[in-house]
Amino acid sequence: MTAVLAIDQGTTSSRAIVFDPQGRPLASAGRPLVCRYPHPGWVEQDAEEIWDGVVESARQALSEAGMAATDLTAVGVTNQRETTLLWDRATGKALAPAIVWQDRRTADACEALRAQGAEDRVGALTGLLLDPYFSATKLAWLLDHVEGARAAAEDGRLAFGTVDSFLLWRLTGGERHATDVTNASRTMLLDIHDQTWSDELLAMFGVPRAVLPEVLDCAADFGTVTADILGAEVPIRGVAGDQQAAAFGQACFEPGMLKCTYGTGAFALLHTGVAALRSTNRLLGTIGYRLGGETSYALEGSIFSAGSVVQWMRDELKLFGDAAESEGLARSASGGHGVYLVPAFTGLGAPYWDPHARGALFGMTRDTNAADIVRAGLESVGFQTRDLLTALAADGAAAPTTLRVDGGMVANDWMAQFLADILDLPVERPQVTETTALGAAWLAGLGSGLQTSLDDISQRWSRERRFEPTMSEDERLSRYDGWRTAVSRVRVDASNP
Repeated sequence: MTAVLAIDQGTTSSRAIVFDPQGRPLASAGRPLVCRYPHPGWVEQDAEEIWDGVVESARQALSEAGMAATDLTAVGVTNQRETTLLWDRATGKALAPAIVWQDRRTADACEALRAQGAEDRVGALTGLLLDPYFSATKLAWLLDHVEGARAAAEDGRLAFGTVDSFLLWRLTGGERHATDVTNASRTMLLDIHDQTWSDELLAMFGVPRAVLPEVLDCAADFGTVTADILGAEVPIRGVAGDQQAAAFGQACFEPGMLKCTYGTGAFALLHTGVAALRSTNRLLGTIGYRLGGETSYALEGSIFSAGSVVQWMRDELKLFGDAAESEGLARSASGGHGVYLVPAFTGLGAPYWDPHARGALFGMTRDTNAADIVRAGLESVGFQTRDLLTALAADGAAAPTTLRVDGGMVANDWMAQFLADILDLPVERPQVTETTALGAAWLAGLGSGLQTSLDDISQRWSRERRFEPTMSEDERLSRYDGWRTAVSRVRVDASNP
């Protein structure tokens, strides 16, 4: 048997899926991952919990598939991006909790750099905005706040990485300190034009070069999983950040193709071709993938709170016991459309980029009930997606003909239909919705020769269901106007649209 093991390390869980050469999932396993919030705006995870969840999931997935490591052609890795770790090269132990991508503790540091006029230069080199979301200020914070870290880093005793790099170090027994170009492009330390670590950015953020990993293509030799982990050595041949991996799993290989993944956050990626475009509407220019040294770029819009809205309504408000119940509640909501939830729990992402905004619920009356709030929560994700597509259009991007969606939220038919309605765009849900893991598997397949070309992968993508818009234009515009008004009322930094 020939198969690929995809490790999908996400914000709320670590998962592993075994795929056959046709991209069909054979078995999967997962472990939940806890986020901790030690201070307002701080989000942390335990590095050992991340690692243990990955190993346990990988072993269980192989067992569930009735396979041994010797049945695997390769391993692929995909991961939550921007989450920042700093570890000791001698022990492999993290010096502090991982700072999660949602963390906002460095907002003041970003504002100080912005006041110095740094944002335009950062954008020109990286395609990114000067925001706590990205890794650079997180890493600088660790170097400055963990005792002895800066001196040890400058001496070459520490290693920095996003989650993929930390996992590669552990999987290979400390033999490889590497990352792929998509993850590197999200650190705010990589020049995405020449795709090298930028001396200018390293100096700006106070990061010593000695802590940085090697940057490779997405399908490349990332080392070998040691035999003690899975029972035999297995080559690692594919790595990509989760959103780029999802776009790859959705076969978005041509300019103009658009996907959006609805996980903890939501992330829309539009393939823009071989040129790195710079948004004028506060979207992100990023690297979509690099194969054989040839780069494809993308524009990305990032929503901080999507699936986390459902989790909040379930775990904190206790509006339902299982996420699947949200669909029935949304369908049962009353006919009035006056309730808006703005889920700015950790600030607002694109196109607002307001780290100080906080969530609010507007338009409630005495008869507002749990179903109305649940529907407002689901609708907030659709409205935020429309914000992204509006910004893409303002950037001059060609209007997409469809939106390919994936992630846990789009199993909800009501949610998928609302997306089609509020976007006035057909929404396509694939047969294999685990597209993030699938993208990692395809990359590992390309890196190991199991897959032959992008055309080969494109032919294997298949649609499970297509949702057509049915909402009237008048209602669509009225609903969206109400959303924009609600957002304006939670803004702190109103200098951006």
